[in-house]
Amino acid sequence: MKPLRIGIVGIGNISGIYLKNLTSYRSTEVVALADLDASRAEAAAKKYGIKAVLTPDELIASDEVDLVLNLTVPMAHGQLALEAVRAGKHVYNEKPLCTTLAEARTLLDEAASRGVRVGCAPDTFLGAGLQTCREAIDKGLIGEPVSITGAMLSRGPEPWHPSPHFFYQRGGGPMLDMGPYYLTAFVSLLGGVSRISGLVRKSFASRPIPLTNENFYGKGHSEKVPKEIEVNTPTHIAGVLEFVSGPIGELVTSFDVYGDWASHPITIYGSEGTMKVPDPNTFDGDVMIRRSPEKDWEKVPSKHGFSENSRGIGVLDIADAIPENRPHRASGDLAMHVLEMMVGFEQSSVDGKAIVLPHPAQRPAPLAHNEFEQELADAVR
Repeated sequence: MKPLRIGIVGIGNISGIYLKNLTSYRSTEVVALADLDASRAEAAAKKYGIKAVLTPDELIASDEVDLVLNLTVPMAHGQLALEAVRAGKHVYNEKPLCTTLAEARTLLDEAASRGVRVGCAPDTFLGAGLQTCREAIDKGLIGEPVSITGAMLSRGPEPWHPSPHFFYQRGGGPMLDMGPYYLTAFVSLLGGVSRISGLVRKSFASRPIPLTNENFYGKGHSEKVPKEIEVNTPTHIAGVLEFVSGPIGELVTSFDVYGDWASHPITIYGSEGTMKVPDPNTFDGDVMIRRSPEKDWEKVPSKHGFSENSRGIGVLDIADAIPENRPHRASGDLAMHVLEMMVGFEQSSVDGKAIVLPHPAQRPAPLAHNEFEQELADAVR
């Protein structure tokens, strides 16, 4: 089987882990890089042995590229992906799929008409942690799921991120930034969502970038005045979800508070027990269950392979799915369903009523214990 030839557009913070992983698997080959800053693409190409450094337009038009991996900023996701699809390329976007439902619908419809695939991050739900949760639920270890809660509570990325402005513009905010990890995990574990409601707020009109952020200011900045970020998107969002299968869910994301959420960011309550789910922004983590009437928490052993930072496994799954003519798991339809929920929370808050989602996504198929076993062995070598 020939490897899936990948061209990457956007050589920013997240690109390194994609390059590390996708150059390690036998089913994927990174053949070209592109970035508005050509020097960044050239440096990455040299480090990872990539043969071509192109402009974004050249990469999309190249006959040597089968799939465009779109790692640009969120506001550019939709347009660049659409251009790639119209050029006959498969596409895999970093999250979110797009920043508007109209843009996402156009992208998926165009891909369907041209017979190409659309995938989208996150693919963390394919990691050992969440796959172990999925297996435990399907085996009935906590009985029938009743509810799920999730929380991502922080004071925002400006203390550490080298370019934090886009987090506070339309297309940013804690829900579109971190919500995909949580909501994708929710759907992978419990299935599609039929109805949502939400409340949102923009707590602060502007945000100063702390002087302690040396990534932004550089060193020797003691006399500089902190720069202000104008906030143009909700920064505290609370959503309620009704799943097709019956459970009720809650998700809160915030850039406005000092929260203590990392120890158990997701909890699932079942008729026979409770499950603590690991951080959905990682591929591993302990899965803990307490069954009634027991008082102690028990760790669920994992048999799944992707326990390290495996970003790009969603692309690997596409490479495997194409010759097998099966659906890939980190799909455009799944990402569209997640986007409907994320933008729906704000719309519900504005309209003051619940929103019905007419086309819930299906649960992605679970990973078999030995699936991609050879790919993992190759990557380790």
